[in-house]
Amino acid sequence: MKARMDDGTTADIKAVWFENGKVRMIDQRELPLKLVIVDFDDYRDVAEAIRNMTTRGAPCIGASAAYAMCLAGLAKADLDEAAKFIKAARPTAYDLFYATDWMYAKLKSGADPIDAADEYADITVAKCRAIGEYGGKLIKDGMKLMTHCNAGALATVDVGTALAPMRNAHDAGKKFFVYASETRPRLQGMQLTAWELNQEGIDHAIIPDGSAAYYMSQGVDMIIVGADRIAANGDFANKIGTYDKAIVAKKFGIPFYVAAPVSTFDFNTKTGKDIVIEQRSEEEMTMVAGTRIAPIGSKALNPAFDVTTADLVTGFITEKGIFKPSEIAEMKE
Repeated sequence: MKARMDDGTTADIKAVWFENGKVRMIDQRELPLKLVIVDFDDYRDVAEAIRNMTTRGAPCIGASAAYAMCLAGLAKADLDEAAKFIKAARPTAYDLFYATDWMYAKLKSGADPIDAADEYADITVAKCRAIGEYGGKLIKDGMKLMTHCNAGALATVDVGTALAPMRNAHDAGKKFFVYASETRPRLQGMQLTAWELNQEGIDHAIIPDGSAAYYMSQGVDMIIVGADRIAANGDFANKIGTYDKAIVAKKFGIPFYVAAPVSTFDFNTKTGKDIVIEQRSEEEMTMVAGTRIAPIGSKALNPAFDVTTADLVTGFITEKGIFKPSEIAEMKE
């Protein structure tokens, strides 16, 4: 992804990578005010970075898990124990489990830990580029698009899922506009998606989550979101607030697409009712920058995701092409 560095220059940078014996990643909690790179040399610390959302976004969680397993392999740690520890970091994003199992198999077969983890990350980026190529064809000049949360390069190592078609269309010279919802409670749309769109020079505006229906009523041509886990029937979990937008999109006849690699599809989970929804701390809602903004004594409920049902999905944009919910079985690896 393009990023403006502290010295005023622009550089291409990934969300997570391996360098000089350490896992390096962008601390996404510091964006958009500061671009901070943090280093880890223990798989447990990488798992904690996944848990506390230093790194986030399903494909990037997967790549971070791969690098955590890499550190476990380099340290000659018990791989079964390491895999269990890493998988416990967050319960919903399927890429976490997919990547950990992928690396476990590679390490058990004698693969070099760094080469294997780099391979996983490179495959993830290649998948995102393919998603961009398929999805970019859906975007036409003059369109008004909407997205929710952050499913860009920060969430996927590089390029993005939901933002990949937008990057592809922008690089092709197409002119379009993006509504980026702020995405409560962590404001990942405002702080991360808007930051990425700004870096790329893509025309956009941040909107309050509660205004999405209003803007759809005024004219939105397409909605593209990412996903953290997709069940075999096409129900999918994504950042809280996605379900609302899908329902309203259905009312106004707006195409609603989900961009995700096949690694996000959990073919062992039959429907969305079987997806575990992560419940996060109250403080992510009641506190801002260490200051309490909610009344003392008021409780907060903070689900990280909701489940959107397959009947609201127009299609899934994957590295293998675009599939209707009824066609999911055709993409099974």
